[in-house]
Amino acid sequence: MNIWDGHKHIENDPSYKGLNVNKGVESLPSVNPDAARRFLGRKRSKLSVEQYVEGILRGDVTILSRAVTMIESNKADHQEMAQQIIERCVPHAGKSIRIGITGVPGVGKSTFIEALGMHILDKGGKLAVLAIDPSSERSMGSILGDKTRMEKLSAEKNAYIRPSPSAGSLGGVARKTRETIILCEAAGFDTIFIETVGVGQSETAVHSMVDFFLLLMLAGAGDELQGIKRGIMEMADAIAINKADGQNLQKAKMAQAEYRNALHLFPPPRSGWTPRVEIVSSLLNQGVKEIWEMIMEYVELVKNNGFFKVNRREQAKYWMFETINEQLKNSFYQHPKIKNELKKYEQKVLNDETSSFIAARELLNKYFDKL
Repeated sequence: MNIWDGHKHIENDPSYKGLNVNKGVESLPSVNPDAARRFLGRKRSKLSVEQYVEGILRGDVTILSRAVTMIESNKADHQEMAQQIIERCVPHAGKSIRIGITGVPGVGKSTFIEALGMHILDKGGKLAVLAIDPSSERSMGSILGDKTRMEKLSAEKNAYIRPSPSAGSLGGVARKTRETIILCEAAGFDTIFIETVGVGQSETAVHSMVDFFLLLMLAGAGDELQGIKRGIMEMADAIAINKADGQNLQKAKMAQAEYRNALHLFPPPRSGWTPRVEIVSSLLNQGVKEIWEMIMEYVELVKNNGFFKVNRREQAKYWMFETINEQLKNSFYQHPKIKNELKKYEQKVLNDETSSFIAARELLNKYFDKL
């Protein structure tokens, strides 16, 4: 008799007297099938524009998140509804302090944001963190792990963390971040953080939607000024050297002196503010309070000298032109005539039958002829 014969136990053979092995209990399914059917059969109720706006204005973060998802959607009906929601929320927006936070990967942006965010909440503020997560160029997917990295902050009722995929936007700034800011402000959040993917072209876009621009740097990671774009440093209202603790503290102080000297070489900003360099340890929560006090000092200065309003108006104008450019681009690529011709011209370029510039010009001429 084969000992492995099916699911039989050899011990139960009559020749083995006095032995009896009971049949085992069948393993239960990992998911309750009834619960799964109920979940899959339950459809999320559709909300009207009025219901979205009412929910956002009363600070309902679930409805806020659904509205932001609609803003990020590429579906035409979602976009149309999102624009109506934004239009209704605009009169209730504009009352927050918008802060852009950038830095090289590994500088500790998430840890710093959590430390500063907890300080803001302790002072009675309401904070929204719009974290831009890099999208893969191959799969277009994103990890969106900022909530995991900001464990304490994400558990606070007065904090809202929204990771968004960069989805191919220039330098990693999510295409709809500015519209999301409007909804967050309408929901009552008085401080908005925009965390960028890292140092790159995205800084120009982030700078054009915030009131204060903070650059996080590391000490002891090579030549302090090597590889840093002058434009990024010129845009920064302050530089914070993070991880200034333990053996790195002395290096951070040396880097602080170097950055201060470098900032003196740049022309003074229009805001009338003198950019500062501070050292901070997010891990030990040292220097975090001073960073917030510095930001408040800046806000008071620019509100008193009128730059705050002027800057916000110029940003609104900038985003009007950016929106026009984006809509023109979408209109071009979605035009049925262009869709048909694009593959043909693409193949011509690949076959060296025409140049890239001539192909582009002919496609644009066809597009404008059809308008």
